[in-house]
Amino acid sequence: MVEIKCIGILTSGGDAPGMNAAIRAVTRSAICKGFTVKGIMRGYEGLINNEIVPFTTESVSNIISRGGTILKTARSKDFQTPEGRQKAYENMKKQGIDALVVIGGNGSLTGARIFAKEFDVPCIGLPGTIDNDLYGTDLTIGYDTTLNTIMDCVDKIKDTANSHERIFFIEVMGRDAGFLALNSAIACGAEAAIIPEELMEEDQLGHFIGRGIRKSKNSSIVIVSESPKCGAMYYADRVKKEYPEYDVRVSILGHLQRGGSPSARDRILAARLGAGAIDAILDDQRNVMVGIRNNEVVYVPFKDAIRSDKGINQDLIRVLDELSI
Repeated sequence: MVEIKCIGILTSGGDAPGMNAAIRAVTRSAICKGFTVKGIMRGYEGLINNEIVPFTTESVSNIISRGGTILKTARSKDFQTPEGRQKAYENMKKQGIDALVVIGGNGSLTGARIFAKEFDVPCIGLPGTIDNDLYGTDLTIGYDTTLNTIMDCVDKIKDTANSHERIFFIEVMGRDAGFLALNSAIACGAEAAIIPEELMEEDQLGHFIGRGIRKSKNSSIVIVSESPKCGAMYYADRVKKEYPEYDVRVSILGHLQRGGSPSARDRILAARLGAGAIDAILDDQRNVMVGIRNNEVVYVPFKDAIRSDKGINQDLIRVLDELSI
């Protein structure tokens, strides 16, 4: 087994608040324990194009409060090819990098798993995604900040909804996972959350309308998970056609959910997981994601972390249903 002396860090896929805090934690923990560190710009694309720079403790000064990622990020089509991964490996060896820490979501960790298998490279993943959809960790870096951003936006939209007695469909991110929609609905006192996990069970719009909109309520807020086919616009159009007596508006929050200074919870999570990544390398672990379960740092094999069956807590669905009467 090759002795690990130099660790490379990259961020990949969609940016998430707290990625910079994670970069800082990995860098300083690694240097503290005797490793040298190199930052890889623009994710796997930067590894292919040899955009690699030495990192010191000063390189990560004053970034803990910044959103986005100082390493930049990109989605690399070339890395999906054997030729692209071969070039990435050659550059990694030229730069003297012995192990990789990859900060990103499902696609990023899938890429790390393939790369590690093809070239026997030690790879450690950190769950950096606002969607909170990685299996084996209770929270992902960026999720808490995004929840707070959504809550702030919905609280403001409620003022207009109440003034005009409207139904607002508010679309949030989450891809194929409803964690953001469901938990933000509870936090904001919304009347309903339409999430992908429940779409096959029943017509969620019919359930919401069928319960009746209480006369004592001036407005209704429905949080909808983004979807190409069943997003907020789809449900608003249905209400206009099927229930024309209601005044309906749509607000799509979009990419503002990704930005902003990370919350204290995300900064602390990123710090713990970043330090945990270096502990994993020192412990000769490889091809694992560092996660958090029951407030303890855990190590989850890539093959488990990228499973698509992280389930929604059914108790939360019940709580939202009961509190929205």
